[in-house]
Amino acid sequence: MLRQPASVLVVIYNENKEFLLLQRKDDSDFWQSVTGGIDHGELSLDTAYRELKEETGIDAKALNLKIKQHNTQNQYEIRPQWRHRYIKGALINTEYVFSICIPNNTPVTLCDEEHTDFIWLSKEDAAKKVWSQSNRKEILAIS
Repeated sequence: MLRQPASVLVVIYNENKEFLLLQRKDDSDFWQSVTGGIDHGELSLDTAYRELKEETGIDAKALNLKIKQHNTQNQYEIRPQWRHRYIKGALINTEYVFSICIPNNTPVTLCDEEHTDFIWLSKEDAAKKVWSQSNRKEILAIS
């Protein structure tokens, strides 16, 4: 099924203010926070919980952790090599922003086929390493 041009960005950090980044399988230079498309009829917050679990193995609901909704939206051009995944004519994606602070020793398990590695970095280093400008902006906005 083709995606709607709407997604979530979930910035994950721990109590030490280290930020979790995932390395994309289809572009080894592309590091990012958790992201994912909003399924038809799905609320963006539900997508954030689902994608967090799918991409990292972190089940925030089971751990009684709350994902914070930022009430922020970013819009960006969909990369040409990814446009085939979207409904016909979709060029701009709307990204809904969330974040979650997790305990320091929470295990991370890459559960999806999109990512090959993960790393914890300081805010400054994470902001330098992410590919997306909107991801960079949202990491730097975490206080």
